[in-house]
Amino acid sequence: MRKLIGLLLGATMLVAAASPVRVDVGARILPPAAAPGKAVTPFVKISGKTIALTHVRVIDGTGAKPLEDRTVIIENGRIAAIQPAGARVPAGATIVDMTGRSVLPGIVGMHDHMYYIARPDLDADGHADVPSPLVPQMTFSAPRLYLAAGVTTMRTTGSVEPYTDLNVKAQIDAGAMPGPHMDVTGPYLEGPNSPFIQMHQLRDADEARKMVAFWADQGVTSFKAYMNITRAQLKAAIDEAHRRGLKVTGHLCSVTYPEAAALGIDDLEHGFWVNTQNDPGKVPDLCPPTVGAPTLAGMGAGSPEAKALIKLLVDAKVAITSTLPVFEPSSPNYRPLSEEALAALSPQARADYLILRSLAAKAPAERAAARARLWGNELKLERAFVAAGGLLVAGPDPTGAGNVLPGYGDQRAIMLLVEGGFTPLEAIRIGTLNGANYLGLADRIGSIATGKIADLIVVRGDPSQRIADIENVETVFKDGIGYDSAALRASVQGRYGQY
Repeated sequence: MRKLIGLLLGATMLVAAASPVRVDVGARILPPAAAPGKAVTPFVKISGKTIALTHVRVIDGTGAKPLEDRTVIIENGRIAAIQPAGARVPAGATIVDMTGRSVLPGIVGMHDHMYYIARPDLDADGHADVPSPLVPQMTFSAPRLYLAAGVTTMRTTGSVEPYTDLNVKAQIDAGAMPGPHMDVTGPYLEGPNSPFIQMHQLRDADEARKMVAFWADQGVTSFKAYMNITRAQLKAAIDEAHRRGLKVTGHLCSVTYPEAAALGIDDLEHGFWVNTQNDPGKVPDLCPPTVGAPTLAGMGAGSPEAKALIKLLVDAKVAITSTLPVFEPSSPNYRPLSEEALAALSPQARADYLILRSLAAKAPAERAAARARLWGNELKLERAFVAAGGLLVAGPDPTGAGNVLPGYGDQRAIMLLVEGGFTPLEAIRIGTLNGANYLGLADRIGSIATGKIADLIVVRGDPSQRIADIENVETVFKDGIGYDSAALRASVQGRYGQY
């Protein structure tokens, strides 16, 4: 009898261990809104129980034709009505004339970070004294820059200080800090030989599983695999995340895109730029020094290989995250940082940016031509992926040489999609509703519709006709509270790259 009871208890424990852990990811990312606290109220521009935005153009994020001269009613933090401008406004409403403005859904940034790569003692030749890149946290400046630009929801897409990110999210949710809603990604799931000294290097698949389980218990809501992870480690991480109702994305190299799709990954970062499946000498579970360039150079969008890969990804329901801003220096039409963006950088970060820009400008013509080919193939592959039914989301990857900053880069990501051939309305949808769909939040954010959370961007002009107008942000509504974009940016001038 005792043996039978032991067997029954063992079977029960096995069943319990295999059962999914219930995680309300949406509630974690979008908890009930808290009133702005002392540190947040200086940035509040428009507030009230009921707000009427009158004479505004509505670009709803679905790709539909804009609605001209409308009134958007916000009540208790949600969109209560979208009506003709002459319709009756509720009594006691705060009325704001938005003539000449457009309102869009808040940007859902799908490759955003809370850190910046520093280069101590970078010299004019691009050499630094520190062999391993350092990744300081931008706890103060990054959340403000994101919100100022219209990013109302962001995925951190890899963390080097996960406890910091979780605490920042908690502070924002409590109204103690200004910033977006946050999908906090756990620490990088990285294998051996990582170039980043701040990343843990997984020993085996069991440790990958335990790492996912631990950080899921701490409250992170997604995970990201990195360049040196092995297939066994990635599979263990994916299985544990899925068991808990969470998703895994990856900036891969050691694992190819077809391999990752077969393992069940949910998303792949950096478009098609880091797929190594056709790199010469690719060894299983090892990242080649070519890091995907030969595969992208040889994969025209109309080629049989490209069509087969895209079909594989679409059939497996693997999303792709476009991160065009971080690769824009490869574009023949590269646009340097604006003076406003440069002003946000700390003196050291600005100096590093100018050094690296100077070095890039001196690159041999053949190298520039090779990079331009990669850029052209990437743009066409992203369009082909969407045409085949794939879910494309967007983010800037604000790291590295300083050419991408939080918020500014999220706007630029949408603009570059238009350069790549999408219409402005298609690009806006990719940067808003598509991200919400991936996160499972499309019933609450991502488009302008009655009943949804009032996460909105007010810009001067008409981004549906001139996508560059998306940079003309005046007010950002998050949970129905309007924040002053200019004030947020001014508060961190000269600080990004410092803290």
